[in-house]
Amino acid sequence: MNAYLMLGLAIVAEVIATSSLKASDGFSRLLPSTLVVLGYATAFYLLMQVMKTVPVGVAYAIWCGAGIVLVTLVAGVLYRQLPDLAAWIGIALIIAGVVVIQLFSKLNAH
Repeated sequence: MNAYLMLGLAIVAEVIATSSLKASDGFSRLLPSTLVVLGYATAFYLLMQVMKTVPVGVAYAIWCGAGIVLVTLVAGVLYRQLPDLAAWIGIALIIAGVVVIQLFSKLNAH
């Protein structure tokens, strides 16, 4: 499987797990708690596989950056936790950082 496809799946699993943390209510609710555990286990397994071919810094930057953006969007929809202007600026800077690494860093050469 393509490493970047696996990275995308790892990001989706991490977003599901992180978004389920609040719903798990301190691990007192079974379904959300199960999603947390399975989501993180899947995310870290896939991330380990990705790091066999993609440099650690690049993989982690993409994983974290995309995760932050997606979790913020999911939290806005599910929990009505809408970011303010400062948060959107911070998110834009995170995205810009990932783009710079992808386009200009020699780390990305593999």
